[in-house]
Amino acid sequence: MAEQQTAETLGAQLASKAEDRVSVASNWKLVWWRFRKNKLALVATAMLILFYVVVLIPDFFATQDPEATEARLAFIPIQPISFFDETGFRLTVPAVVGKRNPVTLRMEWKIDETKKVPIGLFVKGFKYQLFGALETEMHLFGPLDSKSEDRLYLLGTDRLGRDQWSRLMYGTRTSMTVGLVAVALSVILGVLLGGVSGYFGGWIDVFIQRLIELLQSLPTIPIWLAMTAALPQDWRPDQVFFAITIILAFIGWTTLGREVRGRFLSLREEDFVLAADLAGCSRLRIITRHMVPAFMSHIIATSTLAIPVMIISETSLSYLGLGIRPPAISWGVLLQEAQNIQTIAQAPWLLIPGLFVILAVLAFNLAGDGLRDAADPYSH
Repeated sequence: MAEQQTAETLGAQLASKAEDRVSVASNWKLVWWRFRKNKLALVATAMLILFYVVVLIPDFFATQDPEATEARLAFIPIQPISFFDETGFRLTVPAVVGKRNPVTLRMEWKIDETKKVPIGLFVKGFKYQLFGALETEMHLFGPLDSKSEDRLYLLGTDRLGRDQWSRLMYGTRTSMTVGLVAVALSVILGVLLGGVSGYFGGWIDVFIQRLIELLQSLPTIPIWLAMTAALPQDWRPDQVFFAITIILAFIGWTTLGREVRGRFLSLREEDFVLAADLAGCSRLRIITRHMVPAFMSHIIATSTLAIPVMIISETSLSYLGLGIRPPAISWGVLLQEAQNIQTIAQAPWLLIPGLFVILAVLAFNLAGDGLRDAADPYSH
């Protein structure tokens, strides 16, 4: 009996401590405690972190110069990595051998399992500027013998003999950055215009809502065709990148703008907003310091769910030739190589960038769902 009472007392003390800890925790800490309970969302977040590490230093993960072309090396198949051999742990890939077809006079490449190419970690390769400042030759992995004729093609080559793995690393930087920057700009527009619409009301509200309805009613494909035709053909890839980002942001802010407007309509009648108004706070301060922070977690959750939409939009447009164009590299540009049925039949590995699009979109959706559930105080 005494042991039972002791256990109940100890349980009550632990429960009291947990309640005290929750009562003094900040909103962000509460969101994090809820979010980390979702294991699938944590895995998705770890995957996104890996993607953005590649965005920061794609050269480090690349094995060859992504722009280096050699038609003789076209359509080299994937070299699968082996982690063990007879001696134990050892990274190797099978060599590739080529033979010229006497009819088509094209080189035909096959995997030679009898010959192994050893792979090393942190090896020297082509030179690049790390973070645009430090010149280095260090790469995460590559052939141990850099002077050997045997090369590393983890994902094969395209019709011009360019290494698909290296191009995929550079394409990750472009596609993931477009989504992030476009959503950041659309969030600024959505919060600003939606907040002004919901807080002030009147003719301002009517004008912004009619603008949102106009933008949402525009047919997508004709608009993209018109905007692509309007972009100068002699623009550099970075200028096209900037233009595509601005266009995606200008079209993508409408949904968030309406959500923010609805929140402002409900928040402007709350006691803390009225108290701030009576205390003499300016309208800008009331919006930025009192109203927006009240649902900042919702904005972040909505943004994470909007990024995959931007990524798919950029990939689709670039695939159709309406977005980022070569020589710039993005996932959509890489998938342009897979438009020909004969090319797909000869080199199905050219579809692999599509798998990365699926992984990135799935990771953003899972992380966004977990963040949305964690940020909703009524779901717990």
